Amino acid sequence: MKFTPLIEELIESLKILPGVGPKSAQRIAFGLLERQQKGARRLSSAINSALQGVCRCQLCRNFSEHEVCDICHSEFRQESAQICVVASPMDLLAIEDTGHYKGRYFVLMGLLSPIDGIGPQELGLNLLEKQLMEQNIEELILATSPSVEGEATAYYISEIAAQYQIKVTRLAQGLPSGGELASIDGKTLGHAFSGRKSLA
Repeated sequence: MKFTPLIEELIESLKILPGVGPKSAQRIAFGLLERQQKGARRLSSAINSALQGVCRCQLCRNFSEHEVCDICHSEFRQESAQICVVASPMDLLAIEDTGHYKGRYFVLMGLLSPIDGIGPQELGLNLLEKQLMEQNIEELILATSPSVEGEATAYYISEIAAQYQIKVTRLAQGLPSGGELASIDGKTLGHAFSGRKSLA
């Protein structure tokens, strides 16, 4: 069945959301149009405002409404000699929720995947290397997921750190193979953080 062009566009737009397929997109679209028009307008406004007002922190690349995010702006964090490298802002939040880590972060916004056109440049690794070169960093904690892409990314970054004689550790204990960091419960992630192992 063919819908009107505006409805088709709405359905197609909703399909970009994670886990939303054609049928789910149709249900959401008709739900918004039938019963949730006020909520739909609020959603539209919130998305537009976020796209206009949210940028990436100049230091860690996490989402922020300022040039430097609240974590990087913290004087306590600035004095830390540790950087924890994560793939996404959701991973950062998961680690923050454990309360086990009080250092700095670097958010890759993805993992190395040449087939998808994601290389070192897309992950901001030139910025990370600049920080390792110019700042007093003693430990680089690699908190990427234990997937093929996560392991390849961790190896690549550890090779960069080795050039500057920086200790590299990796979360290990309690992390399921292929699992996403953000979906692991806080207790397990906390143990993984405490039991991290040295790579270099």
